[in-house]
Amino acid sequence: MEKQPNFLFFITDQHRADWLGCSGHPVVKTPNIDAIAADGTLFEDFHVALPVCMPNRASLMTGRMPSVHGLRHNGCLLSERANTFVDVLAAAGYATASIGKSHLQPFTDHPPLRKDDAAERLVSEAWKPDTGTYTKEEPACFAGDKVTPFNTPYYGFQHVDMVTGHGDQCGGQYGQWVRETIPDWQALYDPANELAHNYTCPQAYRTPVPEDKYPTAWIADRAIEYLEGRSGQDDPFFAFVSFPDPHHPFNPPGKYWDMYAPDQFDVDLPYAAHQNPPVPLQSARTMWEEGKSPPIPQMAFYAEDQHIREAKALSAGMITMIDDHIGRVVQALKDSGAYENTVIIFTSDHGDYLGDFNMLLKGPLVHSSITRVPMIWSDPDTRAGVRSGSIGSTIDLSASILDRAGLTPYVGMQGQSFLGALDGTEHHRDEILIEMNDGGPRMGFKTPARVRTLRTSDWRFSVYAGQDWGELYDLRADPRETHNLWHDPEYAQDKAALSMRLIEHLTYQMDESPRANRLA
Repeated sequence: MEKQPNFLFFITDQHRADWLGCSGHPVVKTPNIDAIAADGTLFEDFHVALPVCMPNRASLMTGRMPSVHGLRHNGCLLSERANTFVDVLAAAGYATASIGKSHLQPFTDHPPLRKDDAAERLVSEAWKPDTGTYTKEEPACFAGDKVTPFNTPYYGFQHVDMVTGHGDQCGGQYGQWVRETIPDWQALYDPANELAHNYTCPQAYRTPVPEDKYPTAWIADRAIEYLEGRSGQDDPFFAFVSFPDPHHPFNPPGKYWDMYAPDQFDVDLPYAAHQNPPVPLQSARTMWEEGKSPPIPQMAFYAEDQHIREAKALSAGMITMIDDHIGRVVQALKDSGAYENTVIIFTSDHGDYLGDFNMLLKGPLVHSSITRVPMIWSDPDTRAGVRSGSIGSTIDLSASILDRAGLTPYVGMQGQSFLGALDGTEHHRDEILIEMNDGGPRMGFKTPARVRTLRTSDWRFSVYAGQDWGELYDLRADPRETHNLWHDPEYAQDKAALSMRLIEHLTYQMDESPRANRLA
């Protein structure tokens, strides 16, 4: 019987597809990720199920769309009743490890954005409370000064090294490690001790935390320990190595802060490039013109050109730091002797506007900069450099991993295996559905945005619930999505055809699990 492969799965946070050397970025240096791509398949049109952290991570784990698995927007949770593809791997005898950011449960104790409607209800919700424990990533679980074991299994993972939050202020077991091992940790993590710099971009912060104490390094260290600790073990493994960067705040440590200069970057898709900006763009621009700042740091915002260049330079530093540490982990894999039977995967949970139309971060405008993510699959059976233009979705990863392991998915998994497309010749999908559910009203919406997008190789078609406008882009003529054709009568037939295709996708968003066990 052929030996089942190992999987080393790298994932970054808020990392758009075109910010890799192997994807053609002219400035950012990613030689180690490029090396994975040189020995694997790089998908050039791979998109998320929903361009926000928690929902898309749950879609990755379950192979299901957010409307089906229930983690609809940040602040919701993935029920502990939900099975994941990692549960299947574990049931098949795999050793499973999550190292770094998970974010399948809320990792803050802050209240949601929504305001209570003050209605008096004898029964408040359609569902009775779930009996699971959903505080496992919250700060209170990591309050001590000693690293304590994480209670497992956790959505199929038998080993967990947990990191919560972003930037140099991450928590979880990383935060415990900081307090246990760094004598002057309070000074290092005190914002009053920020290092001097001349950047003025919002959320640019020059951290005094040394490179080797920064979360990116800690995650790589734990991943290397895990691989080294498997010496002599015959069971296959699945290692999920998850970096919280290059998500904002913009705070690469040490040499990575000034590794790149703002003047190396252009604002190559400014606000003025959009011929008829939709409401969210107009709203963000108006806020900026009125001198208003977003009420929370997670909210996308319009930025002046210099701030865009600064954000790009610092994001590039964070990406190159991740790349350096991915190189360390891959080398440890090779040193362990497991490389020749390990599939290496690299992707991200969503992208970042990162200057497109002068916007930063992510929001309810479902531009490709936040939906299209890196996706590389390097397989020990080939280790051949391939480019695939076939469209794919985050929900396809679970089915593909199980397919490669020779395991059957559970009933209700919506993803489709793309293994047949790895050689670049076979077509995978004609189109994908992308959801967007916001946790509160912002960017011109009076209620939380509800958006459904059909994306093909030729079109982006986005319906915004309750709005008298939408988005329609001809990607053949307008690949950067700068001319909205929604109200153009010449495209009425295209719009109608895409509407029918979107309706069919929405028709499939019924949970097929559990199956009935009686006729009637």
